[in-house]
Amino acid sequence: MFILEWLEVAVSWVLVTFHALLSPIFGAENGITWALSIVGLVIVIRIALIPVFVKQIKAQRGMQMLQPRMKEIQKKYAGDRNKQSEEMMKLYKETGTNPLSSCLPLILQAPIFYALFQVLQGIATLNFKGVFQWEQYAGLGQQAHDALLFGLVPLYATFKDADGTPNPTATHVLCAILVVLMTATTFITQRQLMVKNMPAGNPMAQQQKILLYVFPFMFAIGGFGFPVGVLIYWLTTNLWSMGQQFWVIRNNPTPGTPAHEAHLKRKADKEAAKLASHAARDPEVAAQIQTEEEAAAAAAEAARLRQQPKKQSRSQRSKKK
Repeated sequence: MFILEWLEVAVSWVLVTFHALLSPIFGAENGITWALSIVGLVIVIRIALIPVFVKQIKAQRGMQMLQPRMKEIQKKYAGDRNKQSEEMMKLYKETGTNPLSSCLPLILQAPIFYALFQVLQGIATLNFKGVFQWEQYAGLGQQAHDALLFGLVPLYATFKDADGTPNPTATHVLCAILVVLMTATTFITQRQLMVKNMPAGNPMAQQQKILLYVFPFMFAIGGFGFPVGVLIYWLTTNLWSMGQQFWVIRNNPTPGTPAHEAHLKRKADKEAAKLASHAARDPEVAAQIQTEEEAAAAAAEAARLRQQPKKQSRSQRSKKK
C-alpha cells in the first residue's frame, strides 16, 4: 500500500536523521543512540499533532456540555433508534460538535505506530523497510540490527521472542519494565482526565471509568508482543500526553470541574498576593484595602444580626400569650 510505504519512509528517515545528530555524542553503534532517535521521532510527531490535540480538547469539552441534552434525546426516543440517531445528528450539527474529534490523535498515530512496527520488524528480520533500503543509507539497517541497549538487548526484541536474543534474561526484564511503565502511564493519563477535568454527575464518567481500565489492560496484554523500540515509542508518547494534559488541565480546565475550582483559587490567591505586595509599597493602597476589608466585615456582621431573632420585652411576650 502506497500510504503505508510512504509512512515507513517518513518514520525511518526521521530515525536516521536523529541517529546522525546523536552519533557524535553516544556513538553510531550504541543502542542508546537508536533509542533516543525513537524519542526524537515521538517529539516530531507530537509537535505536528498539537493542532489536532487542540481540536480534541474542544471536542471533548463540547461532548461533555452536550451530555444532558443527549440524555434527554435518549429518554424521549427510547423506543426509536432511528429517531435517536437523527436527533443526535441534528444536535451535533447545531453545536458544530464532532464526536470523532476526541479520538483524532489516537487515530492519526495508529498508522505511524504500525509503520514504526514494520520498520523495526524489518530491522529484526534484515528485510529492511523505508530509507534503510536506499543506497545512501546502506549499512545503517545492519547497524541498527546489531545495536544493543545497555550492551544486552536489541531494539527489535520482544518479551515473547526473548529466547532468540543475545541475553534472554535481560530482554525479559527490560521488556517487562517497559510494559509496566507503558500500562501505568496510560492509566495515570486516563485517571487524571476523569478525576480532575470532568464535571460531577457527568454521564460520560461511567464510560471514562470503563476506559480507565480497558486501555491499560489492552496495552498490558499486547505489550508483550511489541518490540523494545515500539515500547520506547509508546512510553514516550504517553509521557508527552501526561505532560500536555497536565498543562491544559492546570491552565485551561473545563468549567465546573475540580481542576477549574483549583484554577480559580490559584488566580484569587495570586491577585491577593499582588495586592499585598502593592500595599507593602504604597500606604494609600494599604489604607484602601483595609477600608474595603472593614466594610466587608461590617456588611457581614450586619447580615448576621439581621438573621438573629429580635429580643422582645416582657410585655410583648405576655401579649403573645
